[in-house]
Amino acid sequence: MSWKKSVAAVGVGAVVGYAVAKQFNDHQQLSPEKALKFAKESFKRQGPISGSWIHMKTEELNKDDLPYTVYRGGVSRSVDGETKQYEFLIDAHSGTVLDVNVVA
Repeated sequence: MSWKKSVAAVGVGAVVGYAVAKQFNDHQQLSPEKALKFAKESFKRQGPISGSWIHMKTEELNKDDLPYTVYRGGVSRSVDGETKQYEFLIDAHSGTVLDVNVVA
């Protein structure tokens, strides 16, 4: 085999390997820790938080007739001297906070 064919084969192999790896990474779920980090960053834009938690297992959610795989979690923050609890649902693939509820 000539060196030109060898270089071409290596180049094609590298391109295919990169494309397969990118496709795999694009469809991979976030870890619960990374999802919590994204949620905390989102909540911190509104002010400091004092605590947080997240379930380690995902749940299936249908919102507006669209299916999502989500993590359920929560944060606590002090608002006007009173601690308030917030529950959230965060997309396990994109890290987008989909729903937030104040816990009574």
